[in-house]
Amino acid sequence: MAPRSFPDRVAALAALDDPVRKAVFDLVAASGEPVGRDAAAEALGVSRRIAALHLDRLAEQGLLEFEFRRPPGRGGPGAGRPAKLYRRADDEVAVSVPERHYDVVGDLLATAVSDSIATGAEVREVLSRTAYDAGHAIGAAAGDLGSALATAGYEPGGDDAGAVYLRNCPFHRLARRHTELVCGVNLELLRGVADGAGETGMRAVLDPRPGRCCVRLLPENVGGSQ
Repeated sequence: MAPRSFPDRVAALAALDDPVRKAVFDLVAASGEPVGRDAAAEALGVSRRIAALHLDRLAEQGLLEFEFRRPPGRGGPGAGRPAKLYRRADDEVAVSVPERHYDVVGDLLATAVSDSIATGAEVREVLSRTAYDAGHAIGAAAGDLGSALATAGYEPGGDDAGAVYLRNCPFHRLARRHTELVCGVNLELLRGVADGAGETGMRAVLDPRPGRCCVRLLPENVGGSQ
């Protein structure tokens, strides 16, 4: 499943702003079994139509999933239509402003450690390769560098020399606490993003500056840090 865009995540969380809809979501989330429209209406003291409206809205936003199933013991001709039953979706929704993607670093670290344990390879070497491969996949999926960077939460900008600077670090808090490790991961990730997006004339370099990501993307003919 493709990652949700920022507007889609905001819309999903905004769906819970309605108090009745939030109560419907909480009811389904707390249930050990899928919940039908009739059961939700009875539990919350609302009409079946209102319960259905909120359940379907939550499903549209990806917060609930649904299935059609007949009650146990009812089947064959005359059994009626299967009931629409809802359960909480496995997918999670998180929003931060500015955008942060700490899950990306966590996944890269877990993958690298697991690979290192299995193969005996040095963790840092595996981590660099893993970060590059993940970035390459992001760049290839986006199709161009600007879209890839925006999707990953970097907030790219440009200067007169053709360089791309990044106004946001998606790993800000971790980068402050574990600068060398996280900035190294960031560098390899962005090298992969550029290559995956087909920007062979750009290179990612470490260039930490106040208020910006520690990595900058430079045209090959422009000098800069490594």
